[in-house]
Amino acid sequence: MKKKNILILGSEGQIGGHLYDYLKNSRQYNPIKFDLTLSKKFDLRNPKNILLEKEIKKSDFVFFLAFDVGGSRYLKKYQNTYNFLINNIFIIGNVFKLLRKHNKKFIFASSQMSNMDFSPYGTLKRLGENLTNSINGIYVKFWNVYGIEKELKKSHVITDFVLMAIKKRKIKMLTSGNESREFLYADDCSEGLCKIMDKYQFFLKMKKELHITTSKKIKIIKIAKIIKKIFFKKGIKISIYPSKKKDELQNNINNLSNNFFLKFWKPKYEIEDGIKKVIQYYQMKKK
Repeated sequence: MKKKNILILGSEGQIGGHLYDYLKNSRQYNPIKFDLTLSKKFDLRNPKNILLEKEIKKSDFVFFLAFDVGGSRYLKKYQNTYNFLINNIFIIGNVFKLLRKHNKKFIFASSQMSNMDFSPYGTLKRLGENLTNSINGIYVKFWNVYGIEKELKKSHVITDFVLMAIKKRKIKMLTSGNESREFLYADDCSEGLCKIMDKYQFFLKMKKELHITTSKKIKIIKIAKIIKKIFFKKGIKISIYPSKKKDELQNNINNLSNNFFLKFWKPKYEIEDGIKKVIQYYQMKKK
């Protein structure tokens, strides 16, 4: 049986990296990498990117995961800057133009922040949702997916905490940690994305917003304490230093996740198990 070509735009990102490995282990799919960190020829901001059109044209399915984005530290610093805004506008414009031109099945990676008008990042993700609907595609909303990250200047909260614990034996938090979030390990996310791809027409006809999440909220301070406990069992003492600041990135807004997709897919990793895998990876890399 001929393998299906699956194009992953943003293949080196936190989700894309896990998704590539997940698809690579399948006999059905031939995952194709496409990420700026690999080479300038993969620059999605280039409106005359011949390679991009070639890969989209020959693909059977496209995962549109690419975005100029990072964790809270990165967004606070850059999301209001010209480069951040224009980078994502070009990425959105160029990719959607080709998806429409070649009538491709695709999933656009959105965010639970897409309803937050005060956030340029959220506004851009909502634009992507609107464009997805305009050409009859599917978008999914991610809720704080965590896993292995290669571009550490864009790292998210769990990776940040883990790296601080490994390198400095302390976790310095940006906030008090009392804000709650829903976290999902990237391997579970990959399985969910493939479930949607495999049943694409079904989910398209359902016309339901798809949220990929555990639907379980946990405070950020609890995440730090879990990491501390894991290291304590290894005989390593970690100190936690919460800040007095409140969450500014999301203005302490707690969105409610849509549980519809949980009827068809269930996450396998508990939060502690996923964090252990992240810790193991970066400890091995340090050696």
